[in-house]
Amino acid sequence: PVTDGSRELHSLCAQLEFLLQFDLKEKRSFFGQRKDYWDFLCQGLARRRQEHEGIRFVTSLDKLKTPVGRGRAFLRYCLVHRQLAESLQLCLLDPESLCEWYYARSPFLSPQRRAEILGSLYELNSITFHLAL
Repeated sequence: PVTDGSRELHSLCAQLEFLLQFDLKEKRSFFGQRKDYWDFLCQGLARRRQEHEGIRFVTSLDKLKTPVGRGRAFLRYCLVHRQLAESLQLCLLDPESLCEWYYARSPFLSPQRRAEILGSLYELNSITFHLAL
């Protein structure tokens, strides 16, 4: 199993975060806080009317104060529960939402690249992750 001490885990999480932040449009909340991929994931799952345990778990953690911290916790939760590919796929189903959140260079706006990314993420389901949540 992959644990918190794994160098590969840190590289994987950094790459996932890079993908989710690449060409992300700058958006701000009502109070001026910059939105991040966490907000994109929450909105995408909410639009699909999916009650996601990962979202509920992360929002229950009082220690997490920033969207980036919440996003990282969500990625870890999804890796442990083998839900990353499915969760991201649900967020990527709506082309209007993708255009609302991402500029044209985002790999998520290319059907071929999106399929490649999701295919790779589904392969992660065969790996066991033992991570501190």
